Order: sequence, then structure tokens, then C-alpha cells
Amino acid sequence: MNHAPAKLYSFEQYFLKNSSQSARLHAWVEEAWLPAYTRLTGSSSVLVADAIVADHVPQVALIAEWDSFAQWHETRASMRADADMRAALGYWEDHHEPPYEHFTQSLLEATPYSPTLQPGGEKSRIFELRVYHAPTYRQLRALHDRFEGPEIPIFHRCGIHPVLYTSALFGSWMPNLVYFTPFDNLAARETAWAKFMADEEWVRVRTESIAEHGQINAFFKVALYRASAYSPVK
Repeated sequence: MNHAPAKLYSFEQYFLKNSSQSARLHAWVEEAWLPAYTRLTGSSSVLVADAIVADHVPQVALIAEWDSFAQWHETRASMRADADMRAALGYWEDHHEPPYEHFTQSLLEATPYSPTLQPGGEKSRIFELRVYHAPTYRQLRALHDRFEGPEIPIFHRCGIHPVLYTSALFGSWMPNLVYFTPFDNLAARETAWAKFMADEEWVRVRTESIAEHGQINAFFKVALYRASAYSPVK
């Protein structure tokens, strides 16, 4: 049976100062980058969000969907060559301070069990980023098997509904499982995770997983973002 190629997602994190950088970055994304992306790809599967709890705040995250590595590469080249984009970028950078302190970029591949990132939403939700680092690729496979098997149904029962499950093709803390979960507010997040951690089936599944594979999640990183008002994915 032939399967469609997995979607790819670029994940950019822009690290800023408490200054005009955030407003200028959002203006460029909203007025230049996002229209060009939509025009060139025909997609609006993009999440733009501000960090509210992270290792660096202020910070803006930009997650965008791609059909293939070739599309990602060719679209980036088209954007760099576009006269309007160059003019917008020049305006964005024409300031007494740099437009950002620095940025990082990862390319993520959707897992076979992942939903696709869908635009929509009436109000800006909180998105939780979790990065689970596995010691080996063998243990990463066991981590994926656990998610694809019993863990996701437990998530859903507890009010945890991730919109994207991925692993990095390149980036930091590899090998890994990277996933994004929306919540209406911080209280809803706290309630859902407390219910999950106390779930009897989850306690059993985790115990059995460690007994068979060892500690397949060596450590994890968590950050919280709020979707911007203009983000297609809210």
C-alpha cells in the first residue's frame, strides 16, 4: 500500500529584547511573510505565537506546513528573490537595532499518527510545546509506539488533544518527539495534566514501558505560547 509522504513543518523561534523588536517582527510576518507563504504554497497551515513561559521571553514562534523538503527549499528561495519580500525585509531591518537577537530553526517531520495542522479557531489559544528527547533511535521508536498505542487515547480522555506530533529531521535535542497541544487557558491545562498523571491506565502503561525499554524519555522541555490575533491557526 502506498502512503502519502509525511508533512514537514518548519519551526522557527525568534529571540527578542524588550523593545520594538516584537512589534516589527509581527508586522513583517503578518504583512509580508504570511501573504507570500500563502500565495506560493496555497496553504494557511501556520501558527504564529508569542512565548508566555519559555527559556527566553520575549520570543515569537513560527510553525509552517510543507508538502516536501523540495517545496520548503524552493519556496524559501522564491521568497528571497521576490522584490516585495526584499523591500519588506529591508524596511524591517532598517532600524537602529537588529530585528531580533537571534533565531533557531528546526525541520520537523509529522509522525504517521499525527493530525495535520488545521487553520481556524475563534480566539487565540495557549499552545504547549513539548520536546521529548530519547537516548537512542530504538527508544524513540518505542516512544512513538507508546503514543500511537495506548497514550493518545488516555490523552483525549483527560482533555489533552495535540494538534501535531513530529520528530526533528534537523534541530536540537535529537532524536526527539516534538508535539503541540492547544488549551483554552492555563487553568484548563493544569486540570488536564493533573488528570492525566493520576490516570490508573497511564500509570500502568508507563511502568510497563520503562520495564521493557528503559527510560525512553531521557528528559523533556516545555514552553507555552499564545497564538497571535492574526495567526491562521488559533
